[in-house]
Amino acid sequence: MVREMGCEVKRVLLAAFLVPSFAFADTRVPTIDEMVALKRVSQPAMSPDGSRVAWVVRKANWDENTFENEIWLADAKSGASRVFTQAKKSSDAPAFSPDGSSLAFLSDRDGKRQVFVMSLSGGESRKLTSAEEGVSRFAWSHDGKRIAFVASDPRTEAMKERQKLYGDVTIEDEATNPAHLHVIEVEGGATKRLTTGTFVVGAFDWSPDDREIAFDFTQSTDPSFGDTSNISVVDTATAAVRTLVSQEGPDGDPHYSPDGKLIAFATAMREIASFYYKNGKVATIPAEGGPITPITAAFDEDPRLVAWTRNGIFLAANQKTEAGLFKVDPSGKTVARVPLDRPIATGFAFSGDGASLAFIGSSASAYPEVFAGATTGGAAKKLSDAGGELGSLTLGTSEVVSWKSTDGATIEGVLRKPAGHKAGSPAPLLVIIHGGPTGVSRPSLFGATYVYPMEAWLAKGALILEPNYRGSAGYGEAFRSLNVRNLGVGDAWDVLSGIDNLIAKGLVDKTKVGVMGWSQGGYISAFLTTHDSARFRAVSVGAGISNWVTYYVSTDIHPFTRQYLKATPWDDPEIYRKTSPMTYIKGAKAPTLIQHGDADQRVPVSDAFELYQGLRDQGVETRLVLYRGFGHGLNKPKALRSALQENLDWFDKHLFGAPSAK
Repeated sequence: MVREMGCEVKRVLLAAFLVPSFAFADTRVPTIDEMVALKRVSQPAMSPDGSRVAWVVRKANWDENTFENEIWLADAKSGASRVFTQAKKSSDAPAFSPDGSSLAFLSDRDGKRQVFVMSLSGGESRKLTSAEEGVSRFAWSHDGKRIAFVASDPRTEAMKERQKLYGDVTIEDEATNPAHLHVIEVEGGATKRLTTGTFVVGAFDWSPDDREIAFDFTQSTDPSFGDTSNISVVDTATAAVRTLVSQEGPDGDPHYSPDGKLIAFATAMREIASFYYKNGKVATIPAEGGPITPITAAFDEDPRLVAWTRNGIFLAANQKTEAGLFKVDPSGKTVARVPLDRPIATGFAFSGDGASLAFIGSSASAYPEVFAGATTGGAAKKLSDAGGELGSLTLGTSEVVSWKSTDGATIEGVLRKPAGHKAGSPAPLLVIIHGGPTGVSRPSLFGATYVYPMEAWLAKGALILEPNYRGSAGYGEAFRSLNVRNLGVGDAWDVLSGIDNLIAKGLVDKTKVGVMGWSQGGYISAFLTTHDSARFRAVSVGAGISNWVTYYVSTDIHPFTRQYLKATPWDDPEIYRKTSPMTYIKGAKAPTLIQHGDADQRVPVSDAFELYQGLRDQGVETRLVLYRGFGHGLNKPKALRSALQENLDWFDKHLFGAPSAK
């Protein structure tokens, strides 16, 4: 569920030397190992003068069964780039010093993640922090003399004694693992703790004069406490803390204005019962406290506050299948999109004056790469070459399509076609449903979504539809609200009507259709396999909900269900029955693959077992694959290899009539 289930999850992959390299002699389809190891970029950072850009690339280490990050560095004008860190394990979260001479970053090369500093002119990196539980985030002070960081508290003696006496015992909803703000002198390493208490510090920002830090915090690391997020300010000299924002609902991600007089922050503005699907807002408040002023109320999307520079307040937001940068006029409270030269732009970073930026840009015909340009928009310089290895591959195409759903709602989606596709006889169709529900599918050059080997299926002549069903991001608050008390039901309308639209156009063979998805996409797939099973030759359910009652009492985000279904199971059992796939289990017919992490707290594995046993009881062919030790997402190369292969085999068997070659 996109804010929590995503999922936003932030995945970047670098082709490893340990896997087969891409062959350039012949054009061909990528193998599963190549899909897993294909490099991607993330976390751009720009130097204060805008002359340099750093970013992160991740590679698959098959021997260690892990992904490892390295930082790259480039000249923003010439585009000349080089690997900046090459230590064992991972380095990420690059941040330039205010004078631009050094780069700080996080690395787990010595065990726990710590802050390291390295001169841009070369030499060895220097370990700065030694937090017992590691560092989760950090930021330079404006004078470059200190770095503030967040670290979880070490276990107390009382906690250690309790474990010694009773073993590993947890108490549900008990505030545990506080995380707090500290500052460390860059020269000398003297460290000072700024906050204490049973809460968890999240995002923070230094005031322009470095005398204060504004920070958000929640009562617990448990995601169900996300709506308790508030904002306070701490004096960096005295460690005195004062409350700034304490209204109901989530408030966080503070950013000081360049003159230090105001603080902008993300807020639900007391929308305590609907913030999962309604528009979030950006508001300002005097830095000393006072009235809260929303400045994006007229913007019909769910923006993310990116930066407040001397050149303005910048936001990131979706717009249908695109994503971009937006600039706010606080006085007029208007929001305008910055005209960048890539329709899909994310991961923004700015120069000190806010005139230059770095970002990750892509399109239906251009792979995601790091760019440097101006915040006025226009042409930008490509700095990375993550997609260079795709030149030898035969890839499908993608385009945006739309149709009318059962209730008349306009639905968009991405339609992928094989390379050189020409209208002719109807083709098999695979429907891949994104998570969220506030996720979004976008056209892209390379079709490989997580555990679904799209390019392999396109090469077999299939079409692929990725529907942006009701609830998806990018289409406004009213659209995201359409599946409130209508989960599964309305979502199924959107998927089935999209399939029917392609059948009516003569593009799809209605006897050869398969459907799949992960998380919310897995839930919709489960709903379809029990409710509209006769439509499909095969189904794959990834980490999907099968029973909303089971999910509600077991998930780590209980408010999600209450907000979307507007009731608990005890208040309105009928809405839970209506929207649960298990209600319709006797209608199940399609062979169904189920994939699930056995340590999943977001969608507990009990939902997988319910669906599996229900299908077995109906005599439906089913296969349950459990990924041991994994939570809601798969984040190791071999697990992804397995999940991709399982899906390839399942649909090759049931849709294409032949097992795939392993």
